Amino acid sequence: MTSPQQLEVLDLRHFNAKQLRPLLEQEAAVWNDRLRWDYRSSTELLLQFLDSRILPGFVAIEGGQILGFCFCVYEGSKGVIGDVYANHAIRDPLAIVSLLLRHLLETLQASPDIHRIEGQLLLFNEGVLPPILRESLAPNTRLTLHPRNFLECDLTQPRPNDPDPATPLFPADLELARWSPNFYNASAELIRTSYANHLDSSINDQYRTNAGCQRFLHNIIRFPGCGTFDPESSFVLRTRRGHALIAILLISRVAPDTAHLTQLCVAPPHRHHRLGSALLTHALRHLPTRNYRYLTLTVSEQNLPALNLYYANNFRSRYHFDAIVIDKPTKSFFRPLLPFLHHS
Repeated sequence: MTSPQQLEVLDLRHFNAKQLRPLLEQEAAVWNDRLRWDYRSSTELLLQFLDSRILPGFVAIEGGQILGFCFCVYEGSKGVIGDVYANHAIRDPLAIVSLLLRHLLETLQASPDIHRIEGQLLLFNEGVLPPILRESLAPNTRLTLHPRNFLECDLTQPRPNDPDPATPLFPADLELARWSPNFYNASAELIRTSYANHLDSSINDQYRTNAGCQRFLHNIIRFPGCGTFDPESSFVLRTRRGHALIAILLISRVAPDTAHLTQLCVAPPHRHHRLGSALLTHALRHLPTRNYRYLTLTVSEQNLPALNLYYANNFRSRYHFDAIVIDKPTKSFFRPLLPFLHHS
């Protein structure tokens, strides 16, 4: 690669799917190698968006060769960094990543309606992105990093702590049901209450409102960003009387032999009865019948109860990355109001 002065950074919307496909296919191979994730369905969806010219982002180009790209998504007053990737065959791909992120963050910070920026870029090891991000942030902008762990369980290995199969996993007053769209609204409410005042609601502010939780579910179920939703391997736990939803476990297929746990939560009044552990045990028994060999998930490193649960069930750490939250400075509203108050 030549000097940065010979690089061009252009609007992503100037490029079509055909031009970006080779780079995206290279990225898909990296996802498969590092995380056992068949990223091709996500690649095809992204290519459709590229041809529609609606994704905000940038492309780094040199001598007609595309070296990297990035994009973001706007969600109300929040910008989400969707992806940033640079060709791994060049000498210094991280320099391209830095250049692209600087342009993307400058754009987001200059957008008056955007007050918060989030990102979970799984292909970058923990600690790689923070120095790049800090160089790109305006004064008084707060960067918060939440280390997260990518865990994997080999479903072919015996679990020493597996309860006796003859012992019921759930109390008699509860029933297990396979996922149905009928549980959609109740699941959104359950997720919101489960993550109230929880660390993960600081990472993803969708968890703070019912509308946000509905968008979260919609993205999991309708789009392949977290794999292809598997309703046959997703379950809810509810009371036999009244059918009140008290726990959910959602699974997506991210590769022919790999499942990904996208959500496991238990309503606060029903915690400390090992219901989350029982749901996980049921999933670990069920998934091999669906031809899965591995189950993966991501969890915050500070979430010790969840980590202890997963480690006790044969999960092992495969990868560490940073969840990124950027909060723009809050402007005072008192000064603009003063002239109005003076004339009232």
